[in-house]
Amino acid sequence: MAVIMLPIQSALMAADSPIPPVFQASYADLADLADHAPLVVRAKVRKVAEVEPERAPGLRAGWARLYIEAKTEALIAGSTPLGQDLRYLVDVPRDAKGKLPKLKKKSVILFARTVPARPGELQLVAPDAQLLWDPMLEGRVKALLGELYAPGAPQRITGVRQAIHVPGNLAGEGETQIFLTAEDGEPAAMTVRRSPGMDPVWGVSFSELVAGTGAPAPETLGWYRLACFLPTNLPQGANISDSPADRTAAAQDYAYAMGQMGPCPRNRH
Repeated sequence: MAVIMLPIQSALMAADSPIPPVFQASYADLADLADHAPLVVRAKVRKVAEVEPERAPGLRAGWARLYIEAKTEALIAGSTPLGQDLRYLVDVPRDAKGKLPKLKKKSVILFARTVPARPGELQLVAPDAQLLWDPMLEGRVKALLGELYAPGAPQRITGVRQAIHVPGNLAGEGETQIFLTAEDGEPAAMTVRRSPGMDPVWGVSFSELVAGTGAPAPETLGWYRLACFLPTNLPQGANISDSPADRTAAAQDYAYAMGQMGPCPRNRH
C-alpha cells in the first residue's frame, strides 16, 4: 500500500463510536506481520481522518481507510531512527452499525517500514498492520521478535522438495525423510521414524539435512514455519519412494507430522 499525503477535506474525526471487541491476534497473525516488518513501533494516535472511498483503491467492503497522525511512544524493533511525529494509512473494519472504532488517544502497535525521503511517514506491511496496544500484546510481540532475531532462527519454508521412505528390517519399521525448500536456499528437512509397537517419532532440522532436533512446540517460530506454510498432504510429485508401499508410507508419515502440528489458526480478516 503506497503512502501518500492526503488533503484533509473534513475536520479530523473525534470518532465517538465505541471500540468494537478487541481483536484477538493468534500467534500466526503476529508472525505474519512481524516477519516482514523492519520496524515495530508503539505509537499514540493523535488525529484521525477517513480517506474518501474513491481515493482508497483496493479497500474491502465494510472497511474504511484512515489517515492517521501519531506520536512515537517506543521503538519495539528496528534500527531506523524515528522522530516523534508519524503519519500513515491504515484500513480498519466498521462495526455492525457502520461506525469506525475510536482510535484517538489510543496506543497502537504498528508493523511498518519507513518511506524513503519522506521523514515521519510510515508504510504498514499490510493494510491492517495496526493493533490496539495492551501490555500482554506487547509482551507477545517482543517474545516473537526474540525468536525471529535469535541466531539460527528457523528460516522461511516455501514447500516440499522431495520425500522418500526407506523401510526397515522389521515389519512396521521405517524412516521417511522429507526435504523442504527454504526461501534463503538453506537446507531444511523433516524425518519421521517408525518402530514396531511404538508411536512414530518425528523431528525437523532447519540447518542440516538430518532432522535430529525434535518436533517444534506449538506456537513457536519453528511450528509456524511448517504448520502455516506446508501443504496438508504430501505433493505427489515430491514423493520419490520406489515402491507403491513405500510411497504410501511416505504420504502417511507426512500426514502424521502435519497432524501432530495441527492447524494454523489465523484471525485476521
